Amino acid sequence: MSTIEQIAAALQGYDPKALAAASVNQFLAKLVDPVTDTERVGVFAALGRVLAQDVVSPISVPPHDNSAMDGFAFDGSQLVKGQSLTLRLAEGTAFAGKAWTGVAGVGACVKIMTGAIMPTGMDTVVPLELVKVDGDQVHIPADVLQRGDNRRFLGEDLMAGQPALRQGQTLGPAALGLIASLGLAQVPVFRRIKVAYFSTGDEILSLGEPLREGAVYDSNRYTVFGLLTRLGVEVIDMGVVKDEPAALEAAFREAARGADAIITSGGVSMGEADHTKAMMKQLGDVAFWRIAMRPGRPMAVGKITESGKSAVLFGLPGNPVAVMVTFLAFVRPALQRLMGSAVTEPVLLKAHSAEALRKKPGRTEYQRGTVARGADGQLSVRTTGNQGSGVLSSMVQANGLIVLHHAQDNVAVGDEVDVMMFDGVI
Repeated sequence: MSTIEQIAAALQGYDPKALAAASVNQFLAKLVDPVTDTERVGVFAALGRVLAQDVVSPISVPPHDNSAMDGFAFDGSQLVKGQSLTLRLAEGTAFAGKAWTGVAGVGACVKIMTGAIMPTGMDTVVPLELVKVDGDQVHIPADVLQRGDNRRFLGEDLMAGQPALRQGQTLGPAALGLIASLGLAQVPVFRRIKVAYFSTGDEILSLGEPLREGAVYDSNRYTVFGLLTRLGVEVIDMGVVKDEPAALEAAFREAARGADAIITSGGVSMGEADHTKAMMKQLGDVAFWRIAMRPGRPMAVGKITESGKSAVLFGLPGNPVAVMVTFLAFVRPALQRLMGSAVTEPVLLKAHSAEALRKKPGRTEYQRGTVARGADGQLSVRTTGNQGSGVLSSMVQANGLIVLHHAQDNVAVGDEVDVMMFDGVI
């Protein structure tokens, strides 16, 4: 297990007092080790789980050549460009679920339903709506199809013995259907990771407490809960912990014993009381950063060890928007790695800025924005207005974060910008 010092030494240009946003994810990729414990779960329980090993197809899908639509199957070698074709209709119909057992000679065709096995010697299907049937004669107009049309091949989707799904893939609805199509009732997945989280600060109130001067109700626990739940982890809510050494020590020790990762909000800024940071230092190997980003500059990362067990620590800022932005930018991909998931860079949507945006090179900015499609069909994005890190309502109004990259300068109206969309994430 690498220490903070060892990871820092391996990163070129590492400066904890002015850390580029891109360096944060590089650091966390070295800090976080994926879980290795696995279990087998049924298909209905596999949604959102991370596959622990490749799924190799035990069968070919489809298991035979079959018709892609309702129509008439025939030998496509009889088609001649520019000429119509008349075929004799054989007796019986080829239905899905069983092989057609009739006999069709030269110049014949067979009525066939979608999914039915292609009769021997036939490789083409003409749709019902394209032909004219006159008694036992089927007339196919010239040039309405080519040989092999409307035929699905054996193994066209998957061939037996080939990987159908790869280790590290997070299983979505389509994957569940694919697993079932292979006749598999269970799949191997990594165990769910446990993430403990709590808010810190004497000014933070839990719901149900009377409001007092200088205090605010805790919102971070609820946004973090939502973000973690969306991610599919097992969440451990530890409430609000007062900024007192004994209370903080007990909370950190309990979290490290029971969880794979710990998330805190508040207590990591330079000007805040030192109890939270001091306890992090006392109980673990922790780095304290000032990230070149907006919002969310202060952050702590490391590992807390208790009873021989370590948990990854993410100490997030206290402001509500900063918590969500740092989670989306850094914590989420780190937790995906911890889950055993194959982490990829987020897909950024391109949109034209509907307004001028002020930006200084040397930091990454995440501005809350709303993407819409204009009458011209082009995507445009505008900010939600006030970009203060405490304006949580702006995260509700937004459907994505406008990502203004580290070296980027001011943005003019009409300039193309990147947007990290919220859909499917929060």
